[in-house]
Amino acid sequence: MEKKDILVIGGSAAGLVAATTAKSIHPDRSVLVVRKDGKVLVPCGIPYVFGTVGSTEKNIMPADKAFDSAGIEQIVGEVLSIDREEKTVTIEGGTKIGYDKLVIATGSTPSVPGWLEGAGLENVFTVPKNKVYLDKAQETLNGHRKIVVIGGGFIGVEFSDELNKTGKEITLVEKLTTILALAFDEEIASRAQRLLVERGVRVVTGTGVTRILGEKAVTGVLLENGETLEADAVVLSVGYRPNTALAREAGLRVNEGGFICVDEYMRTDDRDVFAAGDCAEKRDFTTRKPVPVMLASTACAEARTAGMNLYGLSSVKTFSGTISIFSTGIGDTGFGAAGLTEDKAREAGFEIVTGVFEGMDKHPGSLPGAHTQMVKLVASRDSGVLLGGEVMGGVSAGEITNIIGFLIQGRTTLNSIMTAQIGTHPLLTASPAAYPLVKAAAAAVRKMLER
Repeated sequence: MEKKDILVIGGSAAGLVAATTAKSIHPDRSVLVVRKDGKVLVPCGIPYVFGTVGSTEKNIMPADKAFDSAGIEQIVGEVLSIDREEKTVTIEGGTKIGYDKLVIATGSTPSVPGWLEGAGLENVFTVPKNKVYLDKAQETLNGHRKIVVIGGGFIGVEFSDELNKTGKEITLVEKLTTILALAFDEEIASRAQRLLVERGVRVVTGTGVTRILGEKAVTGVLLENGETLEADAVVLSVGYRPNTALAREAGLRVNEGGFICVDEYMRTDDRDVFAAGDCAEKRDFTTRKPVPVMLASTACAEARTAGMNLYGLSSVKTFSGTISIFSTGIGDTGFGAAGLTEDKAREAGFEIVTGVFEGMDKHPGSLPGAHTQMVKLVASRDSGVLLGGEVMGGVSAGEITNIIGFLIQGRTTLNSIMTAQIGTHPLLTASPAAYPLVKAAAAAVRKMLER
């Protein structure tokens, strides 16, 4: 029986990063990745296949090249079982492979609410990370005009915008009061919604879906408010569930949400088995409460942590919780959020201050391509420690969001942000005298001084 030092189950973001990190840290160890699909898609690029990118073939993760250059072996096949006592996995066809250390990175599967009547009709699609399924979905959707997208999170919004670009009639249905309401406070979420509507997407909020109509194929969608939407096809984007059947059957502990229980080193209750990515348990960085966050950025951070701790734990190589950092784009406007929103911070019991500033991302604002940039910061009133931030602006919004993420993880204070040294240039950044991130911090500090 073949045996490897490190065996990784799963070849998407978490599996790729866990394997390459492990090989980098332990170059003399043998590393094998077993992945289910021959071609692995870039997860965050999937919505853009249906518009801007145009084909799944243009959205393939370069995993083969990364593995080959690192000296990592790979097998395309499905792992059927894990035997922790023998320290083996069994792959379809009956092949057994032994391991010394195991990383489970089996990802997630789109959720389909059991109560949603009509979800099994023809032309109802979810958004999995499966190339064959998505190719079929794209072929079908290309032949239809009226499409209803259910779920106004990031994937639902991006799918709606991309399908809209192809000239289809798109209606996006979200039960909450605005789209992106779980990621942003109302003042930014409402701007994103207005922009999407201006681009031609019909947005229906504040009401859910009762059932999908049709006998064999979709003909419409019935809403809770009694309205019927005509539809040739439906895209369900209502969340994902972790793929943890293998872990459960192997006797590994899972939490109430179905995620594999791990510690801050990404180790399960078996010291030789680690888990990372969508299948692994998450806790919020600030509140420490379990959260069902599933993001490629979080998955990669967890995977690096797992890869570094396989053969010896390090107290400085830990994953201290997800800051739930998101970004997206609608047209030439970027949106990003990291950490706690104002509403979530108050709900968790923090006494907070907020600061908002809106300026330009170049100086002067008359330069070609200049875009308004709005930054909102949320901080603890007693200490000024940054808890969260939101950004709306041009393409730089994504990197400003990442900066906010670093500041949150570093438990940076508002005063430190105000005295930070920043490099600016007219063509690249906002003015040093009116840098939105710094000015938002100043606005929050003023509120702290009012007390």
